[in-house]
Amino acid sequence: MGEINGQWLEEEQKAEIVVMIERAREQGISITRACALLMITRRRVVRWRREWNSGKGLGNLKPGPTEPLHKLLPVEKESVLQMATKEEYADLSHRILAVTAWDLGVFFVSFSSVYRIMRSANLMSMRGVQRPHNGNSVPPVRKELTGPNQRWCWDISYLPTYEKGIFLYLYLLLDEYSRKALSWLVSWHQTAQKAQRLLEWGLINENILDLPEDQRPVVINDRGCQMKAKPIKRMFEDHHMPQLFARPRTPNDNPFVESLFGTIKTAPQYPGRFLDLDNGIQYFDRYFPWYNTEHYHSGIDYVTPEQCHQGLKESIVHRRNQNLEKQRRLRKEVNRLKQKLLTDDPLEFIVNPNQATTCSVMNR
Repeated sequence: MGEINGQWLEEEQKAEIVVMIERAREQGISITRACALLMITRRRVVRWRREWNSGKGLGNLKPGPTEPLHKLLPVEKESVLQMATKEEYADLSHRILAVTAWDLGVFFVSFSSVYRIMRSANLMSMRGVQRPHNGNSVPPVRKELTGPNQRWCWDISYLPTYEKGIFLYLYLLLDEYSRKALSWLVSWHQTAQKAQRLLEWGLINENILDLPEDQRPVVINDRGCQMKAKPIKRMFEDHHMPQLFARPRTPNDNPFVESLFGTIKTAPQYPGRFLDLDNGIQYFDRYFPWYNTEHYHSGIDYVTPEQCHQGLKESIVHRRNQNLEKQRRLRKEVNRLKQKLLTDDPLEFIVNPNQATTCSVMNR
Protein backbone atom coordinates (compact mmCIF):
# COMPACT_ATOMS: atom_id res chain seq x y z
CA MET A 1 0.00 0.00 0.00
CA GLY A 2 2.83 2.39 0.81
CA GLU A 3 2.72 5.30 3.21
CA ILE A 4 -0.29 7.57 2.81
CA ASN A 5 0.70 10.92 1.38
CA GLY A 6 -1.52 13.37 3.19
CA GLN A 7 -0.77 16.09 0.67
CA TRP A 8 -3.11 14.64 -1.97
CA LEU A 9 -5.89 13.24 0.22
CA GLU A 10 -9.24 15.00 0.13
CA GLU A 11 -10.46 16.82 3.21
CA GLU A 12 -13.15 14.21 3.93
CA GLN A 13 -10.57 11.41 3.72
CA LYS A 14 -8.34 13.14 6.21
CA ALA A 15 -11.30 13.58 8.59
CA GLU A 16 -12.18 9.90 8.24
CA ILE A 17 -8.64 8.86 9.12
CA VAL A 18 -8.68 11.00 12.26
CA VAL A 19 -12.03 9.52 13.32
CA MET A 20 -10.75 5.98 12.65
CA ILE A 21 -7.73 6.62 14.84
CA GLU A 22 -9.92 8.06 17.60
CA ARG A 23 -12.16 4.98 17.52
CA ALA A 24 -9.11 2.72 17.65
CA ARG A 25 -7.95 4.65 20.72
CA GLU A 26 -11.32 4.06 22.39
CA GLN A 27 -10.78 0.33 21.86
CA GLY A 28 -7.46 0.46 23.68
CA ILE A 29 -5.14 0.94 20.73
CA SER A 30 -2.72 3.82 21.12
CA ILE A 31 -2.63 6.61 18.58
CA THR A 32 0.94 5.72 17.68
CA ARG A 33 -0.03 2.08 17.03
CA ALA A 34 -3.11 3.08 15.03
CA CYS A 35 -1.04 5.41 12.87
CA ALA A 36 1.49 2.63 12.30
CA LEU A 37 -1.27 0.26 11.17
CA LEU A 38 -2.54 2.84 8.71
CA MET A 39 1.03 3.56 7.63
CA ILE A 40 0.70 7.26 8.37
CA THR A 41 2.78 9.30 10.75
CA ARG A 42 1.34 10.37 14.08
CA ARG A 43 2.73 13.83 13.48
CA ARG A 44 0.68 14.20 10.29
CA VAL A 45 -2.57 13.28 12.06
CA VAL A 46 -1.83 15.73 14.86
CA ARG A 47 -1.19 18.47 12.30
CA TRP A 48 -4.45 17.74 10.51
CA ARG A 49 -6.35 18.09 13.79
CA ARG A 50 -4.61 21.37 14.63
CA GLU A 51 -5.33 22.82 11.18
CA TRP A 52 -9.01 21.91 11.41
CA ASN A 53 -9.46 23.42 14.86
CA SER A 54 -7.67 26.61 13.84
CA GLY A 55 -10.32 27.16 11.16
CA LYS A 56 -8.02 26.48 8.22
CA GLY A 57 -9.69 23.24 7.27
CA LEU A 58 -7.90 20.13 6.06
CA GLY A 59 -6.92 21.31 2.59
CA ASN A 60 -3.57 20.51 1.07
CA LEU A 61 -1.57 22.86 3.27
CA LYS A 62 2.17 22.95 3.35
CA PRO A 63 3.51 20.76 6.18
CA GLY A 64 5.64 22.10 8.97
CA PRO A 65 5.21 24.71 11.68
CA THR A 66 2.60 27.38 11.05
CA GLU A 67 4.98 30.06 12.35
CA PRO A 68 8.76 30.32 11.94
CA LEU A 69 10.69 28.98 14.90
CA HIS A 70 12.85 32.10 14.96
CA LYS A 71 9.82 34.38 15.41
CA LEU A 72 10.44 36.99 18.10
CA LEU A 73 8.94 36.24 21.48
CA PRO A 74 6.31 38.65 22.83
CA VAL A 75 8.60 39.61 25.72
CA GLU A 76 11.31 40.59 23.23
CA LYS A 77 8.96 42.87 21.29
CA GLU A 78 7.79 44.44 24.52
CA SER A 79 11.39 45.06 25.61
CA VAL A 80 12.18 46.80 22.32
CA LEU A 81 9.11 49.06 22.58
CA GLN A 82 9.74 49.90 26.23
CA MET A 83 13.32 50.95 25.55
CA ALA A 84 12.48 52.80 22.32
CA THR A 85 9.89 54.95 24.09
CA LYS A 86 12.11 55.99 27.00
CA GLU A 87 13.09 59.64 26.92
CA GLU A 88 16.84 59.02 27.21
CA TYR A 89 16.79 56.86 24.06
CA ALA A 90 14.32 58.96 22.06
CA ASP A 91 16.95 60.32 19.63
CA LEU A 92 18.73 57.02 18.95
CA SER A 93 18.45 55.34 15.56
CA HIS A 94 17.23 51.75 15.51
CA ARG A 95 20.80 50.49 15.07
CA ILE A 96 22.24 52.49 17.96
CA LEU A 97 19.24 51.51 20.11
CA ALA A 98 19.90 47.82 19.36
CA VAL A 99 23.62 48.05 20.15
CA THR A 100 22.87 49.92 23.37
CA ALA A 101 20.44 47.20 24.38
CA TRP A 102 22.95 44.44 23.57
CA ASP A 103 25.61 46.00 25.75
CA LEU A 104 23.15 46.65 28.59
CA GLY A 105 21.72 43.13 28.30
CA VAL A 106 18.18 44.45 27.79
CA PHE A 107 17.45 42.39 24.67
CA PHE A 108 19.31 40.63 21.87
CA VAL A 109 17.36 41.36 18.71
CA SER A 110 18.80 42.05 15.25
CA PHE A 111 18.89 45.48 13.59
CA SER A 112 16.19 44.53 11.10
CA SER A 113 13.83 43.17 13.76
CA VAL A 114 14.24 46.31 15.89
CA TYR A 115 13.50 48.41 12.80
CA ARG A 116 10.31 46.44 11.99
CA ILE A 117 9.03 46.68 15.56
CA MET A 118 9.68 50.42 15.76
CA ARG A 119 8.24 51.08 12.32
CA SER A 120 5.03 49.20 13.16
CA ALA A 121 4.70 51.35 16.29
CA ASN A 122 5.36 54.58 14.30
CA LEU A 123 8.58 55.26 16.22
CA MET A 124 10.89 55.77 13.24
CA SER A 125 10.03 59.26 11.98
CA MET A 126 12.87 61.78 12.50
CA ARG A 127 14.64 59.40 14.84
CA GLY A 128 18.39 59.82 14.76
CA VAL A 129 18.00 61.45 11.35
CA GLN A 130 21.00 63.28 9.98
CA ARG A 131 21.31 65.13 6.71
CA PRO A 132 23.06 63.08 4.01
CA HIS A 133 26.61 63.98 3.13
CA ASN A 134 27.38 65.19 -0.36
CA GLY A 135 30.33 64.30 -2.55
CA ASN A 136 31.14 61.24 -4.61
CA SER A 137 34.89 61.69 -5.09
CA VAL A 138 37.09 58.71 -4.23
CA PRO A 139 39.65 59.31 -1.45
CA PRO A 140 43.30 58.43 -2.10
CA VAL A 141 44.52 54.93 -1.32
CA ARG A 142 45.63 54.65 2.27
CA LYS A 143 47.80 52.07 3.97
CA GLU A 144 45.66 49.65 5.93
CA LEU A 145 45.65 50.40 9.63
CA THR A 146 46.04 47.68 12.25
CA GLY A 147 45.80 49.74 15.42
CA PRO A 148 45.53 53.22 16.93
CA ASN A 149 48.10 56.01 16.61
CA GLN A 150 49.25 54.93 13.16
CA ARG A 151 47.57 57.74 11.25
CA TRP A 152 46.01 60.95 12.53
CA CYS A 153 44.01 63.63 10.78
CA TRP A 154 43.05 67.14 11.83
CA ASP A 155 41.11 70.12 10.56
CA ILE A 156 39.34 73.34 11.57
CA SER A 157 35.62 74.01 11.22
CA TYR A 158 33.47 77.14 11.44
CA LEU A 159 30.97 77.49 14.30
CA PRO A 160 28.29 80.15 13.72
CA THR A 161 27.47 82.61 16.49
CA TYR A 162 24.39 84.75 16.99
CA GLU A 163 26.19 87.72 15.49
CA LYS A 164 26.05 87.68 11.72
CA GLY A 165 29.44 87.13 10.08
CA ILE A 166 31.18 86.29 13.37
CA PHE A 167 32.38 82.72 13.89
CA LEU A 168 34.11 80.53 16.41
CA TYR A 169 36.54 77.88 15.16
CA LEU A 170 36.70 74.27 16.26
CA TYR A 171 40.13 72.62 16.03
CA LEU A 172 39.95 68.81 16.06
CA LEU A 173 42.59 66.04 16.02
CA LEU A 174 41.30 62.52 15.26
CA ASP A 175 42.77 59.02 15.21
CA GLU A 176 41.74 57.37 11.93
CA TYR A 177 41.76 53.80 13.23
CA SER A 178 39.62 54.26 16.33
CA ARG A 179 37.89 57.54 15.33
CA LYS A 180 38.77 58.84 18.80
CA ALA A 181 38.95 62.61 19.25
CA LEU A 182 42.46 62.96 20.64
CA SER A 183 42.33 66.70 21.32
CA TRP A 184 40.16 69.70 20.52
CA LEU A 185 39.92 73.39 21.22
CA VAL A 186 37.60 76.28 20.39
CA SER A 187 38.90 79.74 19.49
CA TRP A 188 37.87 83.07 18.00
CA HIS A 189 40.79 82.83 15.56
CA GLN A 190 42.50 80.50 13.10
CA THR A 191 46.21 80.63 13.86
CA ALA A 192 49.23 78.36 13.59
CA GLN A 193 49.80 78.77 17.33
CA LYS A 194 46.34 77.32 18.13
CA ALA A 195 46.94 74.46 15.69
CA GLN A 196 50.30 73.72 17.28
CA ARG A 197 48.71 73.61 20.72
CA LEU A 198 46.08 71.15 19.42
CA LEU A 199 48.75 68.83 18.05
CA GLU A 200 50.95 69.08 21.14
CA TRP A 201 48.00 68.08 23.34
CA GLY A 202 47.51 65.01 21.15
CA LEU A 203 51.19 64.08 21.44
CA ILE A 204 51.05 64.40 25.21
CA ASN A 205 47.73 62.58 25.66
CA GLU A 206 48.94 59.60 23.62
CA ASN A 207 52.58 59.59 24.83
CA ILE A 208 53.72 59.63 21.21
CA LEU A 209 57.19 61.00 21.93
CA ASP A 210 57.92 57.88 24.00
CA LEU A 211 57.54 55.74 20.87
CA PRO A 212 60.39 54.93 18.46
CA GLU A 213 60.49 57.36 15.56
CA ASP A 214 59.36 54.74 13.03
CA GLN A 215 56.23 53.98 15.10
CA ARG A 216 54.92 57.54 15.32
CA PRO A 217 51.75 58.42 13.43
CA VAL A 218 51.48 59.92 9.99
CA VAL A 219 49.39 63.12 10.09
CA ILE A 220 47.01 64.14 7.30
CA ASN A 221 45.62 67.66 6.89
CA ASP A 222 44.38 69.91 4.12
CA ARG A 223 46.26 72.83 2.61
CA GLY A 224 45.04 75.69 4.80
CA CYS A 225 47.53 78.34 5.79
CA GLN A 226 47.58 77.07 9.38
CA MET A 227 48.47 73.56 8.17
CA LYS A 228 51.32 74.83 5.97
CA ALA A 229 52.68 77.30 8.51
CA LYS A 230 56.37 77.03 9.37
CA PRO A 231 55.82 76.31 13.10
CA ILE A 232 53.65 73.31 12.19
CA LYS A 233 56.08 72.03 9.59
CA ARG A 234 59.00 72.46 12.01
CA MET A 235 57.16 70.65 14.80
CA PHE A 236 56.52 67.60 12.61
CA GLU A 237 60.13 67.57 11.45
CA ASP A 238 61.45 67.85 15.01
CA HIS A 239 59.26 64.94 16.14
CA HIS A 240 60.01 62.85 13.03
CA MET A 241 56.34 62.59 12.07
CA PRO A 242 55.42 62.58 8.35
CA GLN A 243 52.89 65.23 7.31
CA LEU A 244 50.65 64.52 4.32
CA PHE A 245 48.48 67.06 2.52
CA ALA A 246 45.06 66.48 1.03
CA ARG A 247 44.43 67.58 -2.53
CA PRO A 248 42.88 71.05 -2.98
CA ARG A 249 39.08 71.18 -2.87
CA THR A 250 38.87 67.44 -2.13
CA PRO A 251 37.24 66.90 1.29
CA ASN A 252 37.22 63.13 0.78
CA ASP A 253 41.00 63.12 1.00
CA ASN A 254 40.48 63.82 4.70
CA PRO A 255 37.17 62.01 5.17
CA PHE A 256 37.20 60.98 8.82
CA VAL A 257 37.52 64.39 10.41
CA GLU A 258 35.14 65.87 7.81
CA SER A 259 32.63 63.14 8.63
CA LEU A 260 32.88 63.87 12.34
CA PHE A 261 32.28 67.58 11.70
CA GLY A 262 29.13 66.54 9.86
CA THR A 263 28.08 64.27 12.71
CA ILE A 264 28.60 67.08 15.21
CA LYS A 265 26.56 69.61 13.27
CA THR A 266 23.64 67.31 12.47
CA ALA A 267 23.30 65.82 15.96
CA PRO A 268 19.93 66.47 17.64
CA GLN A 269 21.59 68.24 20.58
CA TYR A 270 23.70 70.59 18.44
CA PRO A 271 22.68 74.20 19.25
CA GLY A 272 23.32 75.54 15.76
CA ARG A 273 24.76 78.82 17.06
CA PHE A 274 26.85 79.78 20.04
CA LEU A 275 26.57 82.78 22.33
CA ASP A 276 30.28 83.27 22.88
CA LEU A 277 33.60 81.47 23.34
CA ASP A 278 32.70 80.10 26.79
CA ASN A 279 29.47 78.68 25.41
CA GLY A 280 31.40 76.86 22.66
CA ILE A 281 34.06 75.53 25.02
CA GLN A 282 31.47 74.24 27.49
CA TYR A 283 29.50 72.48 24.75
CA PHE A 284 32.46 70.64 23.25
CA ASP A 285 33.97 69.81 26.64
CA ARG A 286 30.76 67.85 27.19
CA TYR A 287 30.37 66.57 23.65
CA PHE A 288 33.73 64.96 23.00
CA PRO A 289 33.95 62.91 26.24
CA TRP A 290 30.46 61.63 25.40
CA TYR A 291 31.49 60.94 21.80
CA ASN A 292 34.64 59.06 22.83
CA THR A 293 33.12 56.92 25.57
CA GLU A 294 29.39 56.56 24.83
CA HIS A 295 28.80 57.08 21.11
CA TYR A 296 28.41 53.80 19.19
CA HIS A 297 30.23 54.49 15.92
CA SER A 298 28.88 52.78 12.80
CA GLY A 299 32.32 52.88 11.13
CA ILE A 300 33.91 50.68 13.81
CA ASP A 301 31.23 48.00 14.27
CA TYR A 302 29.19 50.03 16.74
CA VAL A 303 31.69 50.19 19.55
CA THR A 304 32.77 53.49 21.07
CA PRO A 305 35.95 55.19 19.84
CA GLU A 306 37.54 54.71 23.26
CA GLN A 307 36.78 50.97 23.23
CA CYS A 308 38.31 50.67 19.77
CA HIS A 309 41.31 52.76 20.82
CA GLN A 310 41.90 50.43 23.78
CA GLY A 311 41.82 47.33 21.54
CA LEU A 312 38.48 46.04 22.85
CA LYS A 313 36.51 46.06 19.59
CA GLU A 314 37.03 42.44 18.56
CA SER A 315 36.11 41.01 21.98
CA ILE A 316 33.01 43.21 22.25
CA VAL A 317 31.78 42.31 18.77
CA HIS A 318 32.48 38.61 19.44
CA ARG A 319 30.53 38.73 22.72
CA ARG A 320 27.59 40.45 21.04
CA ASN A 321 27.48 37.86 18.26
CA GLN A 322 27.60 35.06 20.81
CA ASN A 323 24.70 36.59 22.76
CA LEU A 324 22.66 37.10 19.60
CA GLU A 325 23.22 33.51 18.50
CA LYS A 326 22.41 32.23 22.00
CA GLN A 327 19.16 34.21 21.97
CA ARG A 328 18.29 32.89 18.49
CA ARG A 329 18.72 29.31 19.69
CA LEU A 330 16.67 30.02 22.83
CA ARG A 331 13.93 31.72 20.79
CA LYS A 332 13.80 28.73 18.45
CA GLU A 333 13.50 26.27 21.33
CA VAL A 334 10.77 28.32 23.01
CA ASN A 335 8.74 28.55 19.80
CA ARG A 336 9.24 24.84 19.12
CA LEU A 337 8.05 24.05 22.65
CA LYS A 338 5.01 26.30 22.21
CA GLN A 339 4.06 24.47 19.02
CA LYS A 340 4.54 21.11 20.71
CA LEU A 341 2.36 22.15 23.65
CA LEU A 342 -0.34 23.30 21.26
CA THR A 343 -0.14 19.93 19.55
CA ASP A 344 -0.19 17.83 22.71
CA ASP A 345 -2.96 19.71 24.54
CA PRO A 346 -6.43 18.08 24.39
CA LEU A 347 -8.40 19.80 21.64
CA GLU A 348 -11.90 19.17 20.33
CA PHE A 349 -11.87 17.94 16.74
CA ILE A 350 -15.02 18.77 14.80
CA VAL A 351 -15.64 16.02 12.26
CA ASN A 352 -18.30 17.92 10.36
CA PRO A 353 -19.05 21.54 11.28
CA ASN A 354 -22.55 21.18 9.76
CA GLN A 355 -23.44 18.41 12.18
CA ALA A 356 -23.38 18.20 15.94
CA THR A 357 -21.06 15.19 15.89
CA THR A 358 -17.76 15.91 17.66
CA CYS A 359 -15.09 13.81 19.24
CA SER A 360 -12.22 14.68 21.55
CA VAL A 361 -8.86 13.67 20.15
CA MET A 362 -6.15 13.21 22.78
CA ASN A 363 -2.48 12.46 22.20
CA ARG A 364 -1.30 9.55 24.25
